[in-house]
Amino acid sequence: MKIYTKTGDKGETSLLGGKRVSKDDIRIEAYGTVDELNAHIGLLISFTNNEQIKDQLLKIQSLLFTIGSYLAAESDKHPSLPVLDQNFAIDLEAAIDLMDKSLNPMKSFILPSGSTSISQAHVCRTVCRRAERRIIAAEINSSNSTLIIQIINRLSDYFFVLARYIGHLQKLDDIPWVPNRNS
Repeated sequence: MKIYTKTGDKGETSLLGGKRVSKDDIRIEAYGTVDELNAHIGLLISFTNNEQIKDQLLKIQSLLFTIGSYLAAESDKHPSLPVLDQNFAIDLEAAIDLMDKSLNPMKSFILPSGSTSISQAHVCRTVCRRAERRIIAAEINSSNSTLIIQIINRLSDYFFVLARYIGHLQKLDDIPWVPNRNS
């Protein structure tokens, strides 16, 4: 099978189910941003040696492929759609709570900085927030829309806490935002 099909050479692509849409359709933007997030998570995985974090991130990557397939499908009744784990948001909350137990309470906003892996976790957080905005804008008519938005929202929280947790593992303090530092 060739990677190029030439079917998109005129600026259109197909949804799962066959419907042709413009490549700048908000739905394509939504699942494209989820795909971008997935690639950023892959980069984050390459920056960590912690097997527990790697395992969690691989599960998240797989989940994002599932979410992307729902965003790309004309209907959530398409026979090839994988099952969307109804408990994934709860699992993310448990992971957040577990990491948060090791962290000092925040006393100010923090800068997304400290090390390559901390910064990359923050990049994942911000791309995740953009994906959430694009998914909401796309107004996907699916029985899983609410769950997808909930998972993506919780996932951005996960990346924020993960960034702080990585700093904790690296014995680095949060870098507080100091208003007017630039003056």
